Amino acid sequence: MSSTSNDNNLSFTILWSPLPPITWILPFIGHMGIADSRGVASDFQGPYTVGDRGRMAFGKPTRALKMDVGSLDGGATKWDEAIEESNREYRGRMHNICCDNCHSHVARALNTMGMKAYGIRRWDMVKLCFLVFFRARFLSVSGFLKQFTPVAIFVLILSLASALA
Repeated sequence: MSSTSNDNNLSFTILWSPLPPITWILPFIGHMGIADSRGVASDFQGPYTVGDRGRMAFGKPTRALKMDVGSLDGGATKWDEAIEESNREYRGRMHNICCDNCHSHVARALNTMGMKAYGIRRWDMVKLCFLVFFRARFLSVSGFLKQFTPVAIFVLILSLASALA
């Protein structure tokens, strides 16, 4: 997951990938992870399972939101330690799609490190969901298409059906 290219450097980022079929209908809902100072992703993948070797549960990330660790007390060391702590905690948790999920795992890491960014001091899954939806950059054109093509087709079909009815 790590790269020497500045455009593809995923260190200090919140990562996002589509979660089919949910993303196909609600394109702001997807799978979330967090990358350490080397750009290696960690994500809560399911009951008692955290991936921390750079391979996210639903494939390569399609979006990334860079976080500024310059003002974080402890900098990169604090960032990495908080991710490791969140990983340890979530290896002991049951996954709940609505209440304790991959977004919660990332929020816990950000809260543990005391990250203050984008006007947010206390992180939760809803804030992360919409922050990433509106602010994260796409890592490729195909990432954009994976997120929005299914819902566009769905809306087009519904529009055509209602126009013909």
